Amino acid sequence: MSQVIKFNDQPQIDRGNGATTAPLFLKENGARSFISGISTFKPGVSVPVHSHNTDEMVIVLEGKGECEIDGVKEQVSVFDTSYITAGEPHCFRNTGDEDMKILWVYASLEVTRTFLDSGITVPHLSPEDRISR
Repeated sequence: MSQVIKFNDQPQIDRGNGATTAPLFLKENGARSFISGISTFKPGVSVPVHSHNTDEMVIVLEGKGECEIDGVKEQVSVFDTSYITAGEPHCFRNTGDEDMKILWVYASLEVTRTFLDSGITVPHLSPEDRISR
């Protein structure tokens, strides 16, 4: 079903440690081939190194930070875009003085996150899928 999502009408999910996520398109609201959302990270907040069961694209919308993919770190800022293949360890860190917002798009309706440090796999955006671990 085609539709427009109003960002300000979306729930903000507290991901812990100064990170929030606003889901945009999910299977539950009609997405048929991908899911997407916007995550906001306060200054100094980082996502633990993890991987997914599907490819991911991330675009920095506001702020600046660091993207680490398979151990390689690169500075990122507004409109820088990353493509991360399924199973590739990666993370994002807000290294700036302002909030960093990213748009994420996963190439599947069923997404999992596997935390590298523990090997634990959780459903994406589930209560167990926390930024602070």
